[in-house]
Amino acid sequence: MKLISDWKDVAKRAHSMWAFYLSVAALIAPDLMVWLFERDTNPRVWWFIALVLLIYGIVGRLKDQDMDRTKMRASIWGAIAALFMTAPADVPVAPMPPPTEAAFLEVAVPHVGKWEGLRTTAYLDRIASPPVWTVCYGETRGVKQGDTYTVAECDRMLGAGLLEYRAGLHAYFTSETIDGRLTAERDAAYVSLAWNAGIRAAGKSTATRRLNAGNIAGGCEALTWWNKAGGRVIRGLVNRRADDYELCMVGLA
Repeated sequence: MKLISDWKDVAKRAHSMWAFYLSVAALIAPDLMVWLFERDTNPRVWWFIALVLLIYGIVGRLKDQDMDRTKMRASIWGAIAALFMTAPADVPVAPMPPPTEAAFLEVAVPHVGKWEGLRTTAYLDRIASPPVWTVCYGETRGVKQGDTYTVAECDRMLGAGLLEYRAGLHAYFTSETIDGRLTAERDAAYVSLAWNAGIRAAGKSTATRRLNAGNIAGGCEALTWWNKAGGRVIRGLVNRRADDYELCMVGLA
């Protein structure tokens, strides 16, 4: 392969090359944001940015060979900036009292339970490292071989765990959110994310920040971004987050 004589100048200053560089950056940005800053962002936005940049780069290689490469056109930066749009504002909703624990559990236990799966007899979870005896909806604390529980006992066990996660997650909510933006369904949807991803991750997520800012629908949408495990999109998590979203949107126009 023979390089063009001015390849260094092209690599540094050509608009099309910078479009290619930035498109790669956009593709890895969602995972990089989570890894470096524990901030989740909408992967669809980043994918669209990368697509626009690639198209710009292809067109640039075909049409912009004679442009002044000592500076970048403002248009590419304007195009990138235009893509960073905030989520649409919510239709105003009337404030509501915070849901009681009983109302929360009535929604949260069946919602989370159907995704966790129920086993009333203890089994050895060999996927865990090290393997651990597990029962009910994934409970491991104090579980030993031969333990059995009724469905009601498993529901109570799950409910106790969900209340712990709820209390931890509520520490990240503003008083305005707790007193005026949580239905039992929305409360359960956010706790479902915390149960799956961890309290800290859910508490610092864009979903929580949007909810605290009053953008309820935008927060519900951001719940759906948590659909990866090991850096890969998992169909089961896509479906689970879609279910969280539907629950979160109950009561919104």
